Amino acid sequence: MIKRLRVTVDGKSYDATVELPEESSPAAASAPAPISSPPPPTPSSGTVPAQANPAPSPAPSPAAKAAAPSGPGSVPSPLSGRVTAVVVKVGQEVTEGTHLVTLEAMKMNTFVFAPKSGKVTAVNAEVGAVVDEGQTLVTIG
Repeated sequence: MIKRLRVTVDGKSYDATVELPEESSPAAASAPAPISSPPPPTPSSGTVPAQANPAPSPAPSPAAKAAAPSGPGSVPSPLSGRVTAVVVKVGQEVTEGTHLVTLEAMKMNTFVFAPKSGKVTAVNAEVGAVVDEGQTLVTIG
């Protein structure tokens, strides 16, 4: 069965088309379905496309990880995204909690902070570069 729904998120309304499996018993039909976050609307239509089988996530690029192997003192990227700011330089002394890098993914900024105090021994990120989750951004010695 196909249903059209209107969902309101943060004051914005989105139209969604949802395909529900046919229920064989009336008791099962009355049970509420689990709630999940809808995908973001497409910019042109303003409606949320139905996704029966979303595409699998691409595997992380082994070449990118080879360029910045993880090890002691490495600060990995918490997610895949684009580097929008690199705040530190090689040789700079940092304390735990110092802002190192800013990443953008899905139009949201994520700040990467130093997990420990020390001296920056390597910066493996540059503004505009796309990084994978787990890729080393900065190394602190």
